[in-house]
Amino acid sequence: VMSIDRENKTVTVKGLDSEKTYEESYDKLILSTGAVPIKPMLPGISNSKIYALRTVEDTLSIREEIINRDMKSAVVVGGGFIGVEMAENLRELGMEVSLVEKQNQVLGQLDRDMVSFVHSHMRAKGINLLLGSGVEGFKEIPSGISVLVENREPIKADIVILAMGVMPDSNLAKSANLELGLKGSIVVNEHMQTSDQDIYAVGDAVQITNSVTGLKAIISLAGPANKQGRIAADNITGIESTYYGSAASSILKVFDMTVASTGINERTAKAAGILYEKIILSPSSRASYYPGGNAMTMKVLFDKQTENILGAQIVGFDGVDKRIDVLATAMQAGMMVTKLKDLDLAYAPPYSSAKDPVNMSGFLAENVTSGKVRQFFYE
Repeated sequence: VMSIDRENKTVTVKGLDSEKTYEESYDKLILSTGAVPIKPMLPGISNSKIYALRTVEDTLSIREEIINRDMKSAVVVGGGFIGVEMAENLRELGMEVSLVEKQNQVLGQLDRDMVSFVHSHMRAKGINLLLGSGVEGFKEIPSGISVLVENREPIKADIVILAMGVMPDSNLAKSANLELGLKGSIVVNEHMQTSDQDIYAVGDAVQITNSVTGLKAIISLAGPANKQGRIAADNITGIESTYYGSAASSILKVFDMTVASTGINERTAKAAGILYEKIILSPSSRASYYPGGNAMTMKVLFDKQTENILGAQIVGFDGVDKRIDVLATAMQAGMMVTKLKDLDLAYAPPYSSAKDPVNMSGFLAENVTSGKVRQFFYE
């Protein structure tokens, strides 16, 4: 689709196979254009050895290129979800992998204390982490490509993967004069309607509400996108349906480690001026006497005044997924953190302990809020 004519309710379509252009009419229109990888104007950025990732097809073509050309080394630029996953997959192909991240940590949804476990694990798996260093440009060399990194020696590699984040793909909406918000995202109401009542927008291209802070946000995750699609479809067919925002619940595999979060972290809470308390604990994923259990480290943030849960972060190996989902559910239900101790959760030694890690976080929170326990943190 090349353009939208709102007055006549048509879109101009170009067939990519035939190059033919034609008009298509609509009663209601849904924009689901997603997001595009950020590609800054750095020297040498157009080099053919530099790849960005958006689609499954991109992934397949990168893998095919690596195998066909027998590539041995890679540099990944960016330490978000895509960057970390790419670093893992390239390393699993047997390549030497360096990950360059301008911030002093990967995975910005985690606080520095929690992400330190991830840094340690990635380094143990052979990833060369270059944190706190931005990329200044790229240079073609006979043996591949040289990545110029601030305050460090250039890194030589066979291939570079750009994973510096994404921006809403809102060009169609912009050219149609629809209202735009954060970073050029498409502004929608709770029914996923844009500023034109006959045009809806969903997914990574839209601005939504962070359900914890109540502030506007861009949350580029598949779960919210799919829910938004259903809500737009409901409203178009006459079923009133409302989107209440997202807590940005996420989970990530990092080699054999699992990293999960929901809600906000300390940085976000401070920026929003929220008076919060935190608890950190490292319970076992299953009964301590049963083989195969591992410790997971959990961090739970809650409002000091209301005791409502604000967010949680978990790093571990086994059983992380179900604990973050329980915490996300409790948070959305408005449950006080101390009530986590009362949750009646399924128990058998292969799956949990009689006092589940979520229950344990409730016990600890009660000890803290009642004044039984005084906490000291590493900082």
